Amino acid sequence: LCPCLIYGAYAFLPFDAPLLPTVSARLVYTLRCAAFATFPIVLGMIISGISRLCSSALEPFGELQREVEIHRTYVSQSVHLFILYFFNMAVLATYLPQEVLKLIPLLTGLFAISRLIYWLSYAIGRSFRAFGFSMTFLPLLAMLLWNLYSMFVLEPENLLA
Repeated sequence: LCPCLIYGAYAFLPFDAPLLPTVSARLVYTLRCAAFATFPIVLGMIISGISRLCSSALEPFGELQREVEIHRTYVSQSVHLFILYFFNMAVLATYLPQEVLKLIPLLTGLFAISRLIYWLSYAIGRSFRAFGFSMTFLPLLAMLLWNLYSMFVLEPENLLA
């Protein structure tokens, strides 16, 4: 489903990436796009704080209730995945040609939407969360494989340059 979503957005959304001739410009562009991917994480932190405030637990640092635990787990996992996603997107931006740099904001949007889907499906039931997690993890895995391929096969002479 992820390749279909990315291809459909790439083909039908009417925007192009700005001209980014240098590696530093591409990294700044990736950093700015990645700021939007933090929206679901910040929203999760807000909801986690509200659910902890509204919790009926007598001990604030004691055993967490399910509704508080869901949000806390979501935020923790999202932060870990965001770090991996961001570093892979930064490396990906250095290897992509200018014509396909449109993928950077599309992958950022996919990350944000898939984390929200994961959160919703995790709140519904733990057995439904695999769909949202796979929408986050499989593009991350594809980026990692492309980055390793680019580093070791396409440009091995520039591995550390």
